[in-house]
Order: sequence, then C-alpha cells, then structure tokens
Amino acid sequence: MLQLETGGEIVTPTADEVYDLVFGGASEFRGRACRIAPADDGLSFSRYPARLAVTLRYRTETADPALYALLSASAGGQTVDLGPVGEHSADHVLIGSRWFPFAPGALEDVIAGLSRAGVTAGGDLSLRQYLELRKLAGTEDWILDETGDGRPPPAPVQLEQRTEDALVSFRGTLYPYQRDGWRWLTYIWQEGLGAILADEMGLGKTIQVIALLASPERDAAAPSLIVAPTTLLENWRREIDKFAQGLKVVIHQGAVRSGDYRTLLDADVVVTSYETVVRDTSMFAMIDWRIVVLDEAQAIKNPDTKRTQAIKALRRRTGIAVTGTPLENNIRDLWSLTDFAIPGYLGDLADFESSFINDEAGAADLEPLVSPVMLRRMVADVATDLPQRITIAQAIALSDEEAAVYERVRQETLEEYGASGHLVALGRLRMFCTHPMLIEPTDWSLEQALGFTKTRRLVEIIDEVFARRQKMLVFTSYNRMASLIERIARERYGAFAASINGDTPVPDRQKTVDRFTEETGPGLLALNPRAAGAGLNITAATHVIHYNLEWNPAIEDQASARAHRRGQTRPVTVHRLYFASTVEEVVNERLELKRGLSGAAVVGVAGTADDRADVAKALRISPVGPR
Repeated sequence: MLQLETGGEIVTPTADEVYDLVFGGASEFRGRACRIAPADDGLSFSRYPARLAVTLRYRTETADPALYALLSASAGGQTVDLGPVGEHSADHVLIGSRWFPFAPGALEDVIAGLSRAGVTAGGDLSLRQYLELRKLAGTEDWILDETGDGRPPPAPVQLEQRTEDALVSFRGTLYPYQRDGWRWLTYIWQEGLGAILADEMGLGKTIQVIALLASPERDAAAPSLIVAPTTLLENWRREIDKFAQGLKVVIHQGAVRSGDYRTLLDADVVVTSYETVVRDTSMFAMIDWRIVVLDEAQAIKNPDTKRTQAIKALRRRTGIAVTGTPLENNIRDLWSLTDFAIPGYLGDLADFESSFINDEAGAADLEPLVSPVMLRRMVADVATDLPQRITIAQAIALSDEEAAVYERVRQETLEEYGASGHLVALGRLRMFCTHPMLIEPTDWSLEQALGFTKTRRLVEIIDEVFARRQKMLVFTSYNRMASLIERIARERYGAFAASINGDTPVPDRQKTVDRFTEETGPGLLALNPRAAGAGLNITAATHVIHYNLEWNPAIEDQASARAHRRGQTRPVTVHRLYFASTVEEVVNERLELKRGLSGAAVVGVAGTADDRADVAKALRISPVGPR
C-alpha cells in the first residue's frame, strides 16, 4: 500500500485522496501542500481498480496441512497476496511498481461476504467455513478456489502422531488407504460435520467406520447409532465385536426390543434397521446421538418417504452416510444423502432442483460442492494397497418369522427321520437357508421370492455391482435357486444372465462363458460349484458370491478361482453369505477351521468323528434359542 509523510507522521492515504492528488489536480493532503506525479522509472498510477478477491488454498508444505484463505488483488495479469483476512484495511494496492485503487466499497463487500460464511479473521479455515466459501464461489466472482479437487486434507491437526493412541480400542489392521479414510472421518467428526463414505464395494467401509466408533474421544453418555438393512444387523454386531471388543453393542430390532430409550443409553453402539427407526421415531428422538451411521445409505435417496424423514429427524453430532452408490439415477439422490450428512448445506430441495439440472452438466456443477464431504475411492485407485482377492464373509440374521419356520423344520425333520436321518435333516435345513421355496412344492412369485432375507441381501449386492457396470458369478448348489437368481438379473435389471449346472452340456458351458465375457454391460452367471467350479476361466467377473456355503472348502476355493486366476488384471471381491445361529454358521466355522489346519485339498465329509460332531452341532444350533 502507498504511504505518505505529513507533519513528520507516516500515514496511509485513502484511495480517494491518492486519486485526487494524482488525477484530480488536488495540491493539499490533509491540510498540507502535497503533489504526487507519475515517474518515468518509478511509481505509476492507474485510474482503473484492481480486482479484490479471497483465494482458498491448502497449506501442504508443513507437517500440519490445513485450509486457509488469503486476500488477493490482481490487475494487468499479475496477482499479489495481501495476507490473511482482517490484516489488510487499505482500499488500494501496489502491484509491482504500479498503484491501483479498489472499487468503492469492494473491501467492505468482501468482508461482509466472509462474515456470512462465518469467517471474521485470518488464518486457517474450519471445514464448515471452507464449505460455505466454496458454495459461495459458485455465485460470487470474488472467491478464487485453488484447492484442486476440493477434498480437505485428512489430517488438519497432527493426527498422524496420535494414530496409535486413537486406535487403542481397535483390534485390526488397516490398509494405508483405510487409515487415510479413518483420519478423514475423524477430521469430519472433530469439525462437528457429516460426510458420505462412498468407497467402492470391497474396500472396507465397515472397518473404517468401526475404527472411528472405537475412538477414545467417544462420550459414554452419548451412544452412536448404526442404521442398516435388516440383513446386515448381525454382521455389524459381529464385526464390531471382532475389531472393537471394548464397545458395548445393542441390536434394537424385532418383537422383543425395548420400548424405553433409557435402556439404550448404556450402549456404546446401537444397531437397528431403517424400518425400526420409522416405527420407534419418538423413542430415538429422545437421544442425542454421538454419530449416526447409515449403511447402504441409498435407502434414503428418496427425500419424500417416511423413512428418509424419520432418519433426518435424528438428533446427532455427526452423520455418516455409507454407500457404494451415492448417485444412482437422479442428482436428487446426492442431495438427500448430503442433506443428511450436513443438513441445509445444499439448501432445500426446491432451491436445489431449480439450481441443478438432472444431467451431466448439473452433476458437474454439483461436484465441487459435494466432493469435500464425500470420500470416493475405487478399487482401481488403491489396487497397490490391496490383495488380489478380497474376501467378505457376511453373517445374516433370519427374520423372526423365518427363524420360527427354521426351528419348526428342524424339529419336524429330526422327529421324522430320527438319529439315523441326520444327513437328511442337515440337507433340508441347508435348503431352507438357501431359500424356503426349495422345501415347499408351491410356486413362488418373484415378489414373494425376493422377500427372503438372504435373497434381499443378494439383491443389495447386485444393485451395487451392476451400478458399476461390473460382472459377477453367483454359486449355489441348487438349480432351482440358480434359476431364480438368473430371473432376478434379467427381470429386475434387464442384464445379461445365464446359468451352468450339471444338466448343461459340456460344449455349451464355454459358449455361455464366452457370451458372458463379450457382454459390454453388467452380467451375471449363476453356477453350480460342482459343474462350473473347475476348468472354466471367467476373468470378466470381478465379484464372486457364494450364496450357500459348501462343507468342503476345496469346492468353494476352486469356484472362487474361476474369476481369481491367471489373466485377471483386477482385484476380485468374494462374498460369502451365511445365516447366523443356523446350520450355515457351523458350515462356515468348519470351513475356516479346516482351512487353517490343513488347507482345502483333503477336507470333506468322510464320515469321521469330526464330521459327525459337526453334523450333530449343526442340528442342535437354533436361531430362536439363546445366542
């Protein structure tokens, strides 16, 4: 800025005073004779104002990266930084050796705009302040965003030094990209904001959330809430117990759930379903939740449903929307998820829809606003951190009605066949866990068939895989189930689908695989593990689902190897689905034990004492008994 000496005192003249002295013919400055004239080799003056702006940047050159804002001025293709907000009060600027005024009121307008975003002083920005300024950047030309993709650094304070302490209650190993995700979620929580965790399936969204929940900063008087599809409640309980045993978990679901909110206050984490939140809205409203996590958060993509409204009414410090498909069909999906994570950030729905058109251009306009609060990484992005095969075992709980039917079938079968019919009873229970239609002679409509818990979970996985236009293999021992799966892929998604079983002529099997490989869009093969679990190369698929588990781990591993084999250039995600507290849980335990002891090559049901003990245990376990 320009300074003048008057009466022995150095003062900063206003732009109007300088303008009058240089261009207006004035000969006095504050009562004293004064004249400023342009010099050939020195200071020169411009009649035209410089552009005043606020520049948003990252500071990454130090050990403490952060977001910050600087006042800047530009003219004639040159830009100078004026320092943090609040440190520059003059209404003009020197750029090189040339003096420029600011437009009248420009500095005041910038200060007022910053104040609307909650910024009243210089220095580092909070994430909330940054988001508000980034939002203003879409309509105000005095904000210059130089933060690149807009994603804030995961460690604005030195979280790296606190990593081990912060994970003291966590029992597991995080891949490097998962640690980055955990630090980022911790940042979001510390800022009192919310976020969308939108990593692709197979990257461990669940384990990153559990690491956040296990943080020692948790307040025992403020439980966290996980809302998930009914199919995943038991899996969440088991995963938390596996990786954060210090957390007390309560599943609030079913006919025996408590009606008193105070019974939930002693828990560290409450796990419930979307439907239960709707039914128990008044009860959940009595609690100020520390963190509310929405698994498969696309469940609230429709903002008009009672489910979405009940979820958004939950009082919470932080909301984390977890989904592999943050935008499915309409940019309203993303508005709804963001409105849960940071209520009001994108305005109300009417204003949003008037500002953003549902097309590629609208999505591009929306991206700069959403990207700072959405962590979205694809398998291909972090492939160097990943094993070539990602295995996801998911324990699913039968619904109360399904558990009662399972128990009835178990009792009736044992009574009918007695001690000598254990294998028959075992087979019937395994068929029931695949789908009840396999033990019932009546025909099931597609709508009825989709009501079964495990089939619903299968559809949830297909939703995400097909949304990525990827391909999958689904292994099941039962041809009738394979036909249902094939029908689901065709009728629900309009995707390529085919099946291979023992009735498929051998020459036709490779032809089917070839058609599957040549398909440019998403596709599904429903395969019998004994007929198609060996000899075929199906590397077009990147997801493998074992819909019902086999006693022999060699059969399962050989089946997975159809996609995970030489020639596969991408990581393969293997999903293993089984019902908790049923015969399938015993099968899963047996598979894991045998793999650990001797590998898969020589394991099977050979009639040994161990085999008989496993069968007996499988028939004793019940989903309606004590767990």
